[in-house]
Amino acid sequence: MTVLDAKIEITGTDPETGYSSFRLGSFEFRRDEYFAHVTWPKGSHIMEIDRFLRAMVRDIGWGFFYGWIFFDDVFGTTNHYGTVDIFAGAYDRGCKEAGIDFLETFSAEAVSEAFTTISQDWISEGYDPLNAPLETGTPIGKKGEERKEPLLRAFIAADRMLGLEGDKPVRREEDGFPINRAFADLDYDKPDIECEPGFEGQLHAINLFDHIARSNVTWNPSISAVTGGNICCVTSEEHMLPVIHGNDRNEWFIQLSDEIHWNIADKNTGAPRGRIVMKAGDVCAMPADIRHQGFAPKRAMLMVMENGTPGLEKRYASGELPPYPVDFG
Repeated sequence: MTVLDAKIEITGTDPETGYSSFRLGSFEFRRDEYFAHVTWPKGSHIMEIDRFLRAMVRDIGWGFFYGWIFFDDVFGTTNHYGTVDIFAGAYDRGCKEAGIDFLETFSAEAVSEAFTTISQDWISEGYDPLNAPLETGTPIGKKGEERKEPLLRAFIAADRMLGLEGDKPVRREEDGFPINRAFADLDYDKPDIECEPGFEGQLHAINLFDHIARSNVTWNPSISAVTGGNICCVTSEEHMLPVIHGNDRNEWFIQLSDEIHWNIADKNTGAPRGRIVMKAGDVCAMPADIRHQGFAPKRAMLMVMENGTPGLEKRYASGELPPYPVDFG
């Protein structure tokens, strides 16, 4: 694997729209009022600008996540934990058969810098790609005023377990995090805590719904607990997951409220493998050999369990571990 030593370059600015065009390695990026255009030596691709920016900003914010981030069926990135592939058609059967598939590998820092530079130029004030469509403006049209708010909102770590004295900063009304309009119908009663005599003050509990309901982003997991390599994330989901995620390990989903529809496909070819409708209380595993995309008709709460053990992706890729967590045969 050859890692390119490349930096993002500005190749020009459109006098009509005000947007800059960019080059990273052999990939070129430009946008017009409606679409993002990506070209490479073997071909070109066009994508709705809203979908492109929602995917790009999450790709940066997630640190390229586990495995593959497909912006759509053609374009995306693969995380190798230190390096990142940018690909076009590499996991699309039609592109491969036509011989127009292409892939280049860069340092993760170079891709993060490039995607951040593109996003900052292409996103104007009033549009927030981390929000649900009903909660933000549009990226369509000519370039507007420069965005003043941060592009990304990093995970906020509590100083103590949520709800204990000194836990700030957390999501509370007084911290500027009101209950989201879509979760106004949920119960936010505090848990009853009953301790055995002599253990008063040593047992604590929170209403996790109250925490998730105050999230001002969608499809952007917040780490809520880490034990060794085990990572528990909670998130609120509305509209559609702006990327198609291809797994390099198993992912466990626990549906906490409402419902999410998942389209499941083969990771390497994109061929459909199944469809899942998860309702509150449902649990499912996303295997290590699939790609998936979720659709939430109403804002929903989801808990995701990941095994973050370093090197796990290589054990799955080699076939040492089966792609699914349980064999019912």
